[in-house]
Formats: sequence, C-alpha cells, structure tokens
Amino acid sequence: MMSGAMALFIGLGPTIVARAENQVDLALVLAVDASGSVDQHRFELQKQGYAAAFRDRRVLNAVRSGLAQAIAVTMFQWTGPRLQFQVVPWTLVKDEQSIGALADAIDAVPRRLFGGGTSISGAIDYARILLAQNPFVPTRRVIDVSGDGSNNSGRIVTFARDEAAADGIGVNGLPILAVEPGLDRYYRDYVIGGPGAFMVPATSYETFADAVLKKLITEIAMTGGAATGSPAKMRRNAESTLRR
Repeated sequence: MMSGAMALFIGLGPTIVARAENQVDLALVLAVDASGSVDQHRFELQKQGYAAAFRDRRVLNAVRSGLAQAIAVTMFQWTGPRLQFQVVPWTLVKDEQSIGALADAIDAVPRRLFGGGTSISGAIDYARILLAQNPFVPTRRVIDVSGDGSNNSGRIVTFARDEAAADGIGVNGLPILAVEPGLDRYYRDYVIGGPGAFMVPATSYETFADAVLKKLITEIAMTGGAATGSPAKMRRNAESTLRR
C-alpha cells in the first residue's frame, strides 16, 4: 500500500517537472520605438541591431552562464499610450538553434506602427501585461526600453516605472541620442528603475547595434552565475563577459 507521503510526492511529480522545464534565468521584454521620429531607415537599424546581437556568440555564452541556462524573450513595437504591437511571441532561448531562430524572427518582423506620440509609460505598462502572460518561470523580469525621445503622451512615466519596480521588475533603458542629445539623463532620472536597473546610451542609430549588444550581455550576465553582489559589481562582471 502506498504511503500518504509517497502518494503526495508522486502526485506533485508532473507539476515539479513542468516547472523545471519552464524555468528560465530571465524573462526579457524588448520594447522597440516606432514613433514618428523613427523613419524607416532608423527602424531598420534598430531591428538589425537586435538581430545581430542575438547572433553574437557572447550573448549565447551569457545565457549559458545562468543556473537554468535559458532565458525567455519577447519583442513589441510601441508609440502612443495605447499603441503597442507584439511582433515576436515569448521565445525560449537556450542553444544555438533557438537563439538563431529568434534572430531570424526579429529580422523578418515588419513595422506595425508609424506614429502616435511617444509614450514610454504606455510601453512599460504594456510590457508588464506581457510579463504577466509569460508562460515561463523566470528568476528575474526585465523590461528593456529603447527610444529616441522623452515621454510626451499618456500618463507620467515615473508612475509606470515605479509600479513596475514595486512588482520586482527591472526597467532598463537604451536611449538613442540622435534627436534629444540629453535623453540619457532623462532615462536615468525618469525611466530606469527596479532591481539592478541600468542604461546603455547609443550616440546615434548607427551605433545602436554596439549599444544593444553591450546591453543584452549585461542584462543576461547579471541574471546568471555572475549575478552576485551589488549592481555595480554585476555590471563589471558583465563587462568582463563582453570583452571575451
């Protein structure tokens, strides 16, 4: 006759296995600016920068440095307060095949939005919805906002940032300084927040690819085996990963 304790263990078995299979070190939402200041050439540079970064071997190395050796990624385009479009569904990244498929998916994404203001607050709020729908079990949740302008529509951006931070979500920034040269200071003061928050500015759209590569490696390595100590120490460890 099976003991109650053994029956309970067996009953929980499938749940435990399913949870382990869905465990990831990071759930990452990539929020890509598609507002009116982003012409088609600039939009393509953003898209190509993300795709090239995921094809860089150092990004996969950072993924493999984590305990689960896997992350989950989704991407959406954003403009106004209620203008967001998810263009890449939640995707598990754990090996060369899956990270290559993600890069290919980003490459194939058409532009879905073309104007409607710049609502960083709306982007953060929508990213939180996507994180709530995430089918994986992450150790860390991060919203990665890239854009070339300050918040000019929707609710106050600090309200959205602070609510995300209160939920334990990190909001990181990739300000593009092509239109507003002081946008990095704006992102530092009003956009980024939550656990381990940081930003990597791109001086222009032409340098976006380098900035996004650095940022992705830092975000992923901060969640993996290097994720011990202060945020500053974690960033230094991530910088070391980038130089390899």
